[in-house]
Amino acid sequence: MIEIKHHGAVNGVTGSCHELRLLQATKGSDPSGSDPTLLSAANSHPGILIDCGLFQGQEESRGSSAADLAIDFPIDHIRALVVTHVHIDHVGRIPYLLAAGFDGPIICSEPSAIMLPEILEDALKIGFTRDRALINRVLELIRARVVPLPYGRWHSVFEEEAGSLKVRLQRAGHILGSAYVECDAVSGSAAERIVFSGDLGATHSPLLPEPAPPERADRLVIESTYGDKNHEDRETRRYRLKAVLEHALEDGGTVLIPAFSIGRTQELLYEIEGLIAEFGDGAIGVSPQGDRPRSESLTWNNLEIVVDSPLAAEFTKIYRDLKPFWDEEARALVAAGRHPLSFEQLTVINSHEDHLNAVEYLAKSHRPCVVIAGSGMCAGGRVVNYLKAMLGDARNDVLFVGYQAAGTPGRNILTYGPRGGWVELDGERYDIRAQVHTVGGYSAHAGQEDLLRFVEGIPQPPSEIRIVHGDKGAKRALQGKLRDSVPEAAVVIPD
Repeated sequence: MIEIKHHGAVNGVTGSCHELRLLQATKGSDPSGSDPTLLSAANSHPGILIDCGLFQGQEESRGSSAADLAIDFPIDHIRALVVTHVHIDHVGRIPYLLAAGFDGPIICSEPSAIMLPEILEDALKIGFTRDRALINRVLELIRARVVPLPYGRWHSVFEEEAGSLKVRLQRAGHILGSAYVECDAVSGSAAERIVFSGDLGATHSPLLPEPAPPERADRLVIESTYGDKNHEDRETRRYRLKAVLEHALEDGGTVLIPAFSIGRTQELLYEIEGLIAEFGDGAIGVSPQGDRPRSESLTWNNLEIVVDSPLAAEFTKIYRDLKPFWDEEARALVAAGRHPLSFEQLTVINSHEDHLNAVEYLAKSHRPCVVIAGSGMCAGGRVVNYLKAMLGDARNDVLFVGYQAAGTPGRNILTYGPRGGWVELDGERYDIRAQVHTVGGYSAHAGQEDLLRFVEGIPQPPSEIRIVHGDKGAKRALQGKLRDSVPEAAVVIPD
């Protein structure tokens, strides 16, 4: 018997943590042998975890208290943790998993093996401890446990009396290093290939190749972040980004883009560099309300782009160092002498003092600027200081390019900003007079059609599809579509 359990991402899009467990049956007291019972010893039901992430927003009304972060399920039988990618809602509880006694390997892709300690160092400093020595010990332990696995290569996790399990990672196209996980599990006479999608990337996203469907999946656990909607195509969203930036910059304001440090920041830089390369000397008009007259028009070539996030800067450097994992288009640009993630107009702010100075300067000046700052849902990080200083000025614009979970300031700004409402930041209310925009194609998540294409591309339909990692409406919408397109499968939404 092969069991799937879910310890997160069932009532929302965060806290991803799933368990695959083998249950060995043994003959009980019935002389006929027809009364099998399940052994309870840890060695009789070995398993693995797929991800161990933080809860964010309103999922299960959970937040960041000690109770929410604690590992509240048995782990004695867990032989390994497999990481699909290094976003915090997929890896943020790893330190707590180690503290609970987990002593197995942490299996992930080669790029994720490089990035995982970096993202967890930041998470530890913010939410775990300020004790540098303790942080270093945790990071050393994580580095010692990490097992980098090349894409497409099978890896044996265990072979025991209860059965065997091996895993293989395939490109997921979500962020650098992201993977979906194929699991070949054998328990007694039962043998299945079970696939966990992790987070799948949108079709034709910048920088990364799109995911190819698995060659087989007897059971599939699939995300549904955008299970109820489709994204704009690449060209449409690129020119929508151009239009939003041009409109926002006409009155000499700041375009503030809340973005996660990994994935979205790099994709935005890639697209903005492409716009600068294409429209270089083309003017972006500045109205008389700005500091300079329209005759002194700003051009794309002298538009300033600011990345205000040490973590985003570090991951952008890692992205640059891992060019072999880029898609063909991006590698061709590099071969032609372009620098999609390191161009002349880009300024990176690292120190906290420089950050505060930038917030003050941009809030007071009428200098057109594009600022990309974390975090992506406005629940913390440097973007909050920008929002406090700039939301009340109609010259400024907030551009959302990714999913905003319920209960986060980002969702509230997106919901109430167009109505002239307010948002609470650090316990205070701030009126929203800045314009609010969204370009959904840069979410880094697959849209509904992308998810359907992934499932429909599996040669033999799965017998069961489990829908996780989505709001209720998104999961139900995807469930209905999958029941129509894959009638052979039982499509379920776990509790």
